[in-house]
Amino acid sequence: MIAVSIVSHGHGAMVERLVSQLSAFQEVSKIIVTRNVPESSALQDGERLKIINNSEPEGFGANHAAAFLHCHAEYFCVLNPDIELPTNPFPALIACMEEHAACLSAPLIVAPDGSIQDSMRRFPTPASLVRKAMGSADGRHAATAGQCSFYPEWVAGMFMLFRSADFARLGGFDTRYFLYYEDVDICVRAWQAGLRVVACPAAIAIHDARRSSRRSLRHLLWHVKSMIRYLLRYSGRLPAIPPPKAGGSANSSTQLAGNAPDAVAKPAPHHAQIGQAVGRQQAEKEDHLK
Repeated sequence: MIAVSIVSHGHGAMVERLVSQLSAFQEVSKIIVTRNVPESSALQDGERLKIINNSEPEGFGANHAAAFLHCHAEYFCVLNPDIELPTNPFPALIACMEEHAACLSAPLIVAPDGSIQDSMRRFPTPASLVRKAMGSADGRHAATAGQCSFYPEWVAGMFMLFRSADFARLGGFDTRYFLYYEDVDICVRAWQAGLRVVACPAAIAIHDARRSSRRSLRHLLWHVKSMIRYLLRYSGRLPAIPPPKAGGSANSSTQLAGNAPDAVAKPAPHHAQIGQAVGRQQAEKEDHLK
């Protein structure tokens, strides 16, 4: 039912723990682990586990595009390796997707100390980024555990559960971004296409966040470059988000009235078209690293 994609950057022990947790959930039919850098691990290919060993590091979008080629399930889940799942979030997430006819759902993300992280947010705009830099509102939704589901503008990429058909239809993540803003971008494109993104605080996952852009100049430059790309592409062209409406059709391709002018349904591309992102990522890598 669900294929899960995890990219490891030397997170061996964390990934082994996460794979063990996922293996206990009957909804998970396939786990794809991408080793983005060489590492020692006890994990091996099996009936439910696929290991991909990269010859050189790839970006967020390209790694999940390559993993999606091994997805033959109804749902495709993107997970960070530093996620912990003490309880099974998938029944609530799938029920939420069906209720709202959504293409993407996400749980409430909490830190190990129980504090709620800013994983459900409003779209960044030039004005909101200035307010955030000045220490004002940072755009997060004030979600609490167990509250009713709602439509956020975007959800963070540490945990995203897609309908596989809709992930393919959207063309996966845009690999012109590098490590940052891929999650914001795909949510913008989902809303523009008339699809729904739903937050499901009834499901909870733990995330041990370690934000490299706050410590590393290289990551900060990647962050700024992706932010500029996003702002140039979408400033003044962001879609309007409707209020949540329970009991929607189970057909996630239903168009939302009043959305952006380019909200036109497109046929879902074949998995191989998603795989082209891997080639684009390779061609653009030198530019990203400048």
